[in-house]
Amino acid sequence: MNVLVIGANGQIGRIVVDKLKESEHEPIAMVRKEAQAEAFQNKDVKTVLGDLEKDFSHAFEGVDAVVFTAGSGAHTGADKTILIDQEGAMESIDLAEKHGVEHFVMVSGMGVENPRAVEGKMRPYLHAKHRADQYLEQSGVPYTILRPGRLTDDAGKGAVNFYEYQGDVEYGEVPREDVASVLMEIINTKAENKLYYLIGGDTPVTQIL
Repeated sequence: MNVLVIGANGQIGRIVVDKLKESEHEPIAMVRKEAQAEAFQNKDVKTVLGDLEKDFSHAFEGVDAVVFTAGSGAHTGADKTILIDQEGAMESIDLAEKHGVEHFVMVSGMGVENPRAVEGKMRPYLHAKHRADQYLEQSGVPYTILRPGRLTDDAGKGAVNFYEYQGDVEYGEVPREDVASVLMEIINTKAENKLYYLIGGDTPVTQIL
């Protein structure tokens, strides 16, 4: 499949692109700046320039699957969070529907299920992610939503606790490398309109699905 990675220049996005490049799939790295594109082009990765705050419809031409792992970052204000994490995600879902995308994989986060329970700077982020997740669930686009725990830069262990959301959440942390490995398993599986949580654990990534 041609897999569009939105947020390819992010920490998880870069790992996903590398793993896709090593697979049978063809990654398409969507980045905002030409300088970011050069780093991927040097790896012989197809790139497309696209800004979630502008028109990026051209990025969806010939795309079979989407991994949305973009985020406004922890140091931006609530306005930027809404523009990127909510409106940018929702526009991506609309474009996926328009172009007949077969699988939309949303990287969300823990706490999104109850954003009103959180105060402070994280609350706008959780509200934006919550709204984007709901929009995807109601869109008709085949999807998988992944809500990982607190992300770390530790080396991946290749084993996780991966479970379907049933109303209770077990909080924890997980290496970004393991998140990317789980995303690869999800990409290789037919979309079943599921919402999953992910933290470190003992189940081999290759057995989660």
